Amino acid sequence: MWSRMNLGEHRAFVGMLVKWVVLGSAVGVLSGTASAVFLVALNWATAVRVANPALLFLLPLAGLVIGWSYYRMGGSAARGNNLVIEQVHLNKDPIPLRMAPMVLIGTVLTHLFGGSAGREGTAIQMGSSLADGLRRVLRLEGEDRRLMVLAGISGGFGSVFGTPIAGFVFALEAPAMGRIRYDAVVPCLTAALVGDMVTRAWGVGHSHYPALAEIGIQPLLLGAVVLAGIIFGWVALVFVELLEYIRHLSRKLIVYPPLRPVVGGVIVIGLTVILGKQDYLGLSLSLIQNTMNGTGVEPLAFVLKVVFTAVTLGTGFMGGEVTPLFVMGATAGYSVGRVLGIEPAFMAALGFVAVFAGASNTPLACTLMAVELFGGGSLLYVGVACFVAYLASGHRGIYVTQRIATPKTAGDVVAEESIEARAKRRSRD
Repeated sequence: MWSRMNLGEHRAFVGMLVKWVVLGSAVGVLSGTASAVFLVALNWATAVRVANPALLFLLPLAGLVIGWSYYRMGGSAARGNNLVIEQVHLNKDPIPLRMAPMVLIGTVLTHLFGGSAGREGTAIQMGSSLADGLRRVLRLEGEDRRLMVLAGISGGFGSVFGTPIAGFVFALEAPAMGRIRYDAVVPCLTAALVGDMVTRAWGVGHSHYPALAEIGIQPLLLGAVVLAGIIFGWVALVFVELLEYIRHLSRKLIVYPPLRPVVGGVIVIGLTVILGKQDYLGLSLSLIQNTMNGTGVEPLAFVLKVVFTAVTLGTGFMGGEVTPLFVMGATAGYSVGRVLGIEPAFMAALGFVAVFAGASNTPLACTLMAVELFGGGSLLYVGVACFVAYLASGHRGIYVTQRIATPKTAGDVVAEESIEARAKRRSRD
C-alpha cells in the first residue's frame, strides 16, 4: 500500500494548503476590514438620507462629482466588476488600487443622496483591488495572481453579506456560466471565512430574516415554484436588458460622461416626485422586510425597483446590483405568491435569491446563500427556484465579461465567449 502512495504529491498538497491559507487569510483581513468600513459608512449615509429627505434634490450634483471623478481619475477602474471578472480570464492587466477608495466614496455618495444601488459590486471591487495590490507587493504572477483576484471576490462578497459559503462559491461560479473553478477552492474559502469573521470582529452586523419552514415534497407546490422560477428569471432578464439599454442610450445621447449621472439623478427625482414616496431609493431594505413580516407591498413594486435601479446604475452612479435584485425578487415573489394562492412570504424568500441567480448566472451560490440566510428547511424549493430562474434568464447577465462555458440551451453550441461578445456577434448576424 505504502509503495503506491505518491509522497511528493502529498508534500505539494501540504505546501499549497499552507501557502493559500496564509494568502487567503491576508486577503480576508483586507476584504473584511474594507467591508466593515463600507457598511458603517453606508448605514450612516442611509440614516442621514432618511432623516433628511430633501437630500434627494442634490442627487444630480452628487452624480456630477462621481461622474467627473471617474472621468478624470478612474481609468480602467470605471469598468468595475467587469474588469475584475475579465482579469480572472485574461490575467494580464492590473486592477488599480484606486478602485477601492473610489468605489467606496462613490457608492456612499450615491446612497447618501438617494440613488437606487446595492453593496455587492462595491465589496467585490474593494476586495479584488486590495488583493491585487497585495499580490503586487508580494510579486506573485501567473496563476497565483488569478487565484488572488478570485480570493478578493469571495472575501468581498462573503463579508459584505455575512454569507461566507455563498461568497466562496460565488467566486468559483461567477467568472464562467456553467463552470466552477475548483482550483481556487482553498484561497476562496479561506478569504470568505476570514473576511466574514473580520467584519463581525469589527462589530458590524448583517440583516436577519425569518427561517423558512421545513416542507416536504408536494407536487402542486413544486409545480408552482417552477412557474415562479420562470417568472423570476424573466424579471432578472428584464432588469439586465433595461440596464444595458439605459447605459447604451446615455452614452449615445450624452457625449460628456460626467453629465450622464446628472441626467440620471434628475430622472430619479422626477420618478420619486411622481410616486410621492422614497421607498425605492437606496437599498430599499424596508420593502424586503415588508414581504417577510406580512405587511405587504404594492403588486408592481418589483417593476418600480427595476426602473429606479436601472436608471441609477445605467447612467453612471456607483454601487452594486445585488441588493436591488434581492428587493426585486422578494417583491416579485410576494406578488406571485398572492396570485398563486401560496404563502407570499415563502415566495418572497425564494424570489429574494432566485432573481439574483438569474441575473448573475450563479444558481449554486444563490441556493447556498438562501441556506445561510433562511435556513435549510425548504432547500428543495429554493434550489428549484434558483436553477429554473438561471435557465429562464437566457445567456444574459449583469456581468458582461462573464464567459459562457456551457450554453443553457441544448444544441446551442458556441466556443467559449463572453456575454458581451456573444451579444455583439448576434447583433451582427
